[in-house]
Amino acid sequence: MSLPLPPGPFAAYLFDCDGTIVDSMPLHYLAWQRALGEWGCEFPEELFYAWGGRPTADIIVDLNEQQDLAMPVAVVVERRESYYQELLPQLAAVPEVLAHIHDAHRRVPFAVVSGSTRASVTASLGALGLLDRFDVLVCADDYTRAKPDPEAFLLAAEQLGVPPESCLVFEDTDLGIQAATAAGMASVRVPQQRTP
Repeated sequence: MSLPLPPGPFAAYLFDCDGTIVDSMPLHYLAWQRALGEWGCEFPEELFYAWGGRPTADIIVDLNEQQDLAMPVAVVVERRESYYQELLPQLAAVPEVLAHIHDAHRRVPFAVVSGSTRASVTASLGALGLLDRFDVLVCADDYTRAKPDPEAFLLAAEQLGVPPESCLVFEDTDLGIQAATAAGMASVRVPQQRTP
């Protein structure tokens, strides 16, 4: 199955990482389950996917509030990341997006714009041998306002030296598509790679 692109031309491609370049969402969910289970916290799968694109720390804060818990945010972030790293050998790329990366590599510059930490993004891309394809990485610690705010996409465009209206965004979440639209960028929706 191919992923059709909107009419171009585009001077840069901006990619979300998890669920867009890498089929990592099922692995992230397993890591969340293991980390949150240590504090008796529930995180239903439907909510996990609904909150796709949100920063990890924000998710923990909201789960604490919803379930009247006091999980230490930094500790849970670290535990979740550690569990995810253990699962990396199972990671695969999203084939339809990988095809566009191979096709456009060296023709247009690429950036990753992710709500995940730099450690998580570099580990995922490194595990698939794709890290060197990207000219710019904009990760959770690089901006203050998360998607659907356009800040992260605008920062990536600025670092690439490409006007926002000349960028094409690849995204798998509603929040990401909203952020791209708010940044004045065209976007292509990547179907979520959910395991049955």
